Amino acid sequence: MARQGAGALLASGTLGFPPQNLARVVVWEWLNEHGRWRPYSAAVCHHIENVLKEDARGSVVLGQVDVQLAPYVIDLQSMHQFRQDTGTMRPVRRNFYDPSSAPGKGIVWEWENDNSSWTPYDMDICITIQNAYEKQHPWLDLSSLGFCYLIYFSSMSQMNRQTQRKRRLRRRMDLAYPLTMGSIPKSQSWPVGASTGQPCSCQQCLLVNSTRAASNAILASQRRKLYPGGAGTLPVRQSSTFAGGTLWPAGTGTAAGGVAKGETPRAPAGAFGRSQSAPSGAQLPGLNNLNRPGTQRGAGVSARAAVPPGVPALPVKNLNGTGPVHPALAGMTGILMCAAGLPVCLTRAPKPILHPPPVSKSDIKPVPGVSGICRKTKKKHLKKSKNPEDVVRRYIQKVKTPPDEDCTICMERLVTSSGYEGVLSHRGIKPELVGKLGKCGHMYHLLCLVAMYNNGNKDGSLQCPTCKAIYGEKTGTQPPGKMEFHLIPHSLPGYTDSKTIRIVYDIPTGIQGPEHPNPGKKFTARGFPRHCYLPDNEKGRKVLKLLIVAWDRRLIFTIGTSNTTGESDTVVWNEIHHKTEFGSNLTGHGYPDPNYLDNVLAELLAQGVSEATLKD
Repeated sequence: MARQGAGALLASGTLGFPPQNLARVVVWEWLNEHGRWRPYSAAVCHHIENVLKEDARGSVVLGQVDVQLAPYVIDLQSMHQFRQDTGTMRPVRRNFYDPSSAPGKGIVWEWENDNSSWTPYDMDICITIQNAYEKQHPWLDLSSLGFCYLIYFSSMSQMNRQTQRKRRLRRRMDLAYPLTMGSIPKSQSWPVGASTGQPCSCQQCLLVNSTRAASNAILASQRRKLYPGGAGTLPVRQSSTFAGGTLWPAGTGTAAGGVAKGETPRAPAGAFGRSQSAPSGAQLPGLNNLNRPGTQRGAGVSARAAVPPGVPALPVKNLNGTGPVHPALAGMTGILMCAAGLPVCLTRAPKPILHPPPVSKSDIKPVPGVSGICRKTKKKHLKKSKNPEDVVRRYIQKVKTPPDEDCTICMERLVTSSGYEGVLSHRGIKPELVGKLGKCGHMYHLLCLVAMYNNGNKDGSLQCPTCKAIYGEKTGTQPPGKMEFHLIPHSLPGYTDSKTIRIVYDIPTGIQGPEHPNPGKKFTARGFPRHCYLPDNEKGRKVLKLLIVAWDRRLIFTIGTSNTTGESDTVVWNEIHHKTEFGSNLTGHGYPDPNYLDNVLAELLAQGVSEATLKD
């Protein structure tokens, strides 16, 4: 099904506006680590739009509308989201959709994740699902959007076409996203409501105001040092980034530079005002830089060289939470001091430690209790003797009087004919025949089971789409490659008493076979060889043995669409998670992770690879 109601994509770093006199729904989105644009909630989008109308070059404190987003600030000028406690920055964009689409009606579609909480779909997927729902389609195939999922509206479920795994989905009503028409007027006041003269009392704004006060005090101090004769009369420029209420109540003393607290500083005769330029040779540091985009980011070295002697180069290096400076204060101080023209050293978010220290060949040893150090797979040869009817009949028992309930494959009642009647025809299988799987007892139309088998790997095995019970030996579509495994003399975080098992997967590019999505077409293999790590203990060695079985059955990788890059016809992981970070766990793919070994054993079991396999 073609995508409906998708908005025009806007490049990050610029504010997009819809055509004049055309009403559009505005959805703000941020770019996650997998390269997918994730929508903010409608309430957050309304908040951003309100701030944007007041000051298109200002900043948006997301914690003011959603406490779960307290660490995040959006800089509208650079179109980036900044996380104050880690220093992480992500692009954001302002996207437009039709007012009659899901966001315009306040409709949100969500799927149930592994933590039993609900995750909203990407906005283009949400719109596509809602369009199909409104047209009363019984199901929807999301492959046109790059996802191998089927949506069934009668059971409100999502099914993975490769693994047959099902998840619940739901449709709920929420606040409609903001509506806009044409260009949005700009002004210089922010936050909204600053004209009242009363500063906001939330923690974020208090932090911003205190940081602004510190920045102004530093500037005033440096001006007194540079111009001792006029320290009491030189104007102290207040930062206009967060214009609004006064910093201090009136009548409580004097501020730095001799300006009364709560009063607006005035320039004496001979000095220069806010809109005037400084006399030659008397340029004050940072005076004309407050509203320049990226002064320090674009030319850090030259900017540092241009700062007069005595101006402090304050390193804000505590964004990861270490050291005496609070991470949020360090982050906001860095932003405001960059805007003020002061040199600031911002550190990036910590990088993952992907690989161990270098290991010599003499230190690499075989894994105890595991035979060999390498496994290779070749092209699969399909067994022609296993026709679909024979496979299905092997695992089912015929049901003479089926119950009046849904067949979860075609979503038709079991007492009626299969939904594949007229679409699929097999000799000896009538569309009204119903069978019960031997081990789990779930019932389906026989014709539906044949259709499901034809859509899979055709390896002689069958997997129940309801409970995932596997009948026979399940194999995958992993392309040819090599798996190596050995012991290295280093320890993983959380397993200091054990050495480490290193697994190296290597798959070259090639041509897709008949079991792949596009037979005869070239597939890519990005990021190989891939290094993965296990602790060298009893459970770690058990996982390795089962991974070897899964490799031999071609279950570790498959060919599909990358969730990270969106590239199709490429080698991707096949729902058996691996740890690819050696010395950290910044991405969730490293150590320490006390539950990982148990989780991966459960994932292997779901693929039909169990400890019983090792005994055979």
